[in-house]
Amino acid sequence: MVSLLSGLPVSEGLTLCHRVVDGLCGRQAPQRGHYSASWSSEEWLELLRFLTALFCRAVGTNSSDEEVLAGLVDAGSSHAESVRTVLTARRQEIRDALLDRSNSISSAALQDFDWQLKLAVSSDKSSSLHTPLLSLSLDVRDNTALQSVTMEMNREELNTLISSLEAANKVVMQLK
Repeated sequence: MVSLLSGLPVSEGLTLCHRVVDGLCGRQAPQRGHYSASWSSEEWLELLRFLTALFCRAVGTNSSDEEVLAGLVDAGSSHAESVRTVLTARRQEIRDALLDRSNSISSAALQDFDWQLKLAVSSDKSSSLHTPLLSLSLDVRDNTALQSVTMEMNREELNTLISSLEAANKVVMQLK
């Protein structure tokens, strides 16, 4: 994929990398019209995805320059050096953009929680119920407002909640 960069002069490759970072940071991304003579639309999209993923991965994993250059062997030394130069110069800017993306997923944060285990011995439908119920109270802070969310779950609903939280935890651990 990186070999696609060899179709550009080094100075244009450097400009393209800066524009990819601009797009990653929420500013004007590179336009295909400027590079339509160099690549087909499929190649263009693949190159953009590759460069964006490369910058995100390099900053997210705090990769060294040597690790980044090792992944760019097919690009040729001058284009690999251009990518490394852009990454070095704009690492903090990329990190800030990635953190903003993560933070913008939700502005709500769990402040506190409380739980109680109850035993329902009867209901209006059954005189002998004996069902354990979990009462979970969550205090969620959204910007400056504190909101209380309370839910009551039976054993199956609790198991579903725990499974969902474990799956979410696995995703978070993979992203780290």
